[in-house]
Amino acid sequence: MLIRLYSALCSHFGPQHWWPVTKEGDLEPKYHKKIKLNSRQKLEICFGAILTQNTSWKNVEKAIIQLNKNNLVNTEKILKISRKRLAKIIRSSGYHNQKAKKLKNFSYFLLKNYNGNIESFFKNDIEKLRKELLGINGIGSETADSIILYAAKKPIFVIDAYTKRFYSRFFDEKKDLKYDELQEIFEKSLKKDEKLFNEYHALIVELGKNYCKAKPLCEKCPIRKKCSYFRGSVPNLAKARVSSFRPTGYAQLTGNMGHEAPCRSFLF
Repeated sequence: MLIRLYSALCSHFGPQHWWPVTKEGDLEPKYHKKIKLNSRQKLEICFGAILTQNTSWKNVEKAIIQLNKNNLVNTEKILKISRKRLAKIIRSSGYHNQKAKKLKNFSYFLLKNYNGNIESFFKNDIEKLRKELLGINGIGSETADSIILYAAKKPIFVIDAYTKRFYSRFFDEKKDLKYDELQEIFEKSLKKDEKLFNEYHALIVELGKNYCKAKPLCEKCPIRKKCSYFRGSVPNLAKARVSSFRPTGYAQLTGNMGHEAPCRSFLF
């Protein structure tokens, strides 16, 4: 079911091309269809994963633009600049004083243990990467896994508030699943593939932002027809529509939606 849901979401929304990064000569991070990340961009993703804690990407984007303007996507420069000035630069991200400290903690870790070489750090396997990241003050499971998936390009499924909300509603999950429990469900149900995990998480975020909100817009949701929450909250309307699982765009996976290739490659 989870792989079918992925295909339906990908058909509806199209590929998301996460994580947005800044190209040389630019200041603003953007989404790119195909890009081989350089060391600076990988570090920018790490910083972005820290800055996005408890805030929207729009606010993080503003902070990254300011970091770029001040040439601060650099571990040594992050450590040299005063925490007060760094906090001012990333103010748009919210909790800026705490996040300034977290950026310094991460930079210190990288310089102390890997001489600031992010490529050397990312040569570690997932287990070691996660253990070391979680040992840095200010980095939790979601931030660590985002760094591993999007910067290190290693297959680990990121769980966030959108994922928890979507899963509990769709599957009528009454238990308050812990982070690792829900992560295990996704990883055991899907092919262990970095690109698949990358796109799936991005698509769930898109679903959460547009339809599966705190106050859901079930009537417009592309996967409503098999959603337990929709069927339970609007039983009469849902009953007439659930004869088959054909969310918006799903029937066109091999048709003319224009997004079928990235979706079909993970059907198995």
